[in-house]
Amino acid sequence: MSPLVQKDVFLPATNRPFITTLSEPQISIVAPLYNESQSFPHLVARLNAVMDASPLAIEAVLIDDGSRDDTAALMQQLALADGRYQCVFLSRNYGHQIALSAGMASARATEALFIIDGDLQDPPELLTQFYQKFQEGYDVVYAVRKKRKESWFKRTAYASFYRFMRSISYVDLPLDSGDFSLISRRVADVLKQMPEESRFIRGMRSWVGFRQTGIEYERDARVAGEPKYSFKMLRRLAYNGIFNFSEYPIKLVTRLGMLTLGVALLYFIQTIIKKYFYGDVPQGFTALLFVIILFSGVQLIALGLIGEYVLRIFFQTKGRPLYVIKEVIRQQQRQPFL
Repeated sequence: MSPLVQKDVFLPATNRPFITTLSEPQISIVAPLYNESQSFPHLVARLNAVMDASPLAIEAVLIDDGSRDDTAALMQQLALADGRYQCVFLSRNYGHQIALSAGMASARATEALFIIDGDLQDPPELLTQFYQKFQEGYDVVYAVRKKRKESWFKRTAYASFYRFMRSISYVDLPLDSGDFSLISRRVADVLKQMPEESRFIRGMRSWVGFRQTGIEYERDARVAGEPKYSFKMLRRLAYNGIFNFSEYPIKLVTRLGMLTLGVALLYFIQTIIKKYFYGDVPQGFTALLFVIILFSGVQLIALGLIGEYVLRIFFQTKGRPLYVIKEVIRQQQRQPFL
């Protein structure tokens, strides 16, 4: 998706040695980056090793998601020196899912896109294994985490969320599978046509369909730096998954309404029986307070759930572009966006 009009400006020739630009890469490795200056040299070294060892024509698409450290400067130097790299710079920090969408839209691969995280928790060396499955006729090859090198709390939280999502979703979401995957060109083109503002790419990938299969791998720890996904960002991502790929929340409102109505009817019947058979009617404000708290709580929960849907409709109907690209840099060429 190109949100704005592109304008090409060519740089003057330099004496710097460079690697020739790939005209039609078969594979695009897509990696969003945000404040990854510490892990950047490790990422480039491993990507270079993968591209040098592969017989395939491979480009690497790096997306700067509004970094505040030296990540953007390092990306610029790399793109001008090595034609296998295409670097996309967003105008501000839009978040991981939007940055990933920008990279997928900019990828030029003719066969498939290989999606990884820039912190190297997703080993780029697995490209060969993923590509073998792709050659067997699979349009989506996703990674399944059989082991995570993270805290017990995070491992438990992630595992619980994936199982909860699978139980309530109307699409077949694979367990313990994130964005790390290889997708065919036609799947990438379909995803580009889905202008969802609240994006949950792993869910969108499952919704698309086609032949899909998983490959187990051991998720590595970060090479350097600190995790960029805060609890707030993880919660937002979880909400996008739940509200975009499940009917459960809105049906929960109906079920809560029926439950409270049933409780109210039972309480009413109990009160009638006590009055006519025992001459005993509850006195004071205790019963009234109980009913008010019960119904008020249910109403607030219902309004909150409906509000999540309304909020997503509100942002979607604005029709704004998902992101704004400040600049795209390839070897000896800058492509600013107006």
